[in-house]
Amino acid sequence: MKHEGRLPPFEAAMQFVHRYFPDCQGALLSGSVVRGEATNTSDLDIVIFDEKLPAAFRESVTAFGWPIEVFAYNFMSYQHYFESDRKSAKPSLLKMVTEGVVLIDRGRISVIREEAQKLLQNGPEPWSEEIIKQKRYFITDALDDFIGADERGEELCIANTLAELIYEFVLRVNGHWISASKWMIRTLRQYDEAFATAFVNAFDAFYRTGQKEAVIELVDRVLEPYGGRLFTGFSIGKIKVD
Repeated sequence: MKHEGRLPPFEAAMQFVHRYFPDCQGALLSGSVVRGEATNTSDLDIVIFDEKLPAAFRESVTAFGWPIEVFAYNFMSYQHYFESDRKSAKPSLLKMVTEGVVLIDRGRISVIREEAQKLLQNGPEPWSEEIIKQKRYFITDALDDFIGADERGEELCIANTLAELIYEFVLRVNGHWISASKWMIRTLRQYDEAFATAFVNAFDAFYRTGQKEAVIELVDRVLEPYGGRLFTGFSIGKIKVD
């Protein structure tokens, strides 16, 4: 990935931090440029830790020839986002901190990275039995809609929803982090290559041919260890009256 007149990513990030956050206690360059996956449209993800900031913020700017995403925190606010990552099972900040290249470290980065690494290793907040039950119901509902739909546009929309629900269910019940977009299939492959292949093949067959059988079989296989499809008897918020 080369652009005429553009500084190399690390140099651009260093200059950006020195110009706009000269007194910060720590800064990291993260994202695709660090992972070696940058494309012509990639930006620089820069994480800032500055004790003088009144609150966390995110900002998109263009500087030194690069689109730059700034993720800035003080030493209280970043912990809130760490916890938010753990509860949502989407480790966006945790990943940026553990994978990032240090730009500035005035004695705080190593502690924060150790904290992030420990949280990643421990995994996301587990689903309760009640949440698993709710998710079974939502998947069953989407599957019933999928089976009954006969209009192509509706079928496509329902299939997309069903794919996201199944992806989330499989990873979360097995204690794994989740993601979005292209990272969905990457995280699914990291969990189970064989299942990821079956997942892709089932939905690809539907999108190409309109045949639903492979998707239906996949969904039933996922739900079976947890009691299968769920409709009758499902309830949320009902108060028992003696």
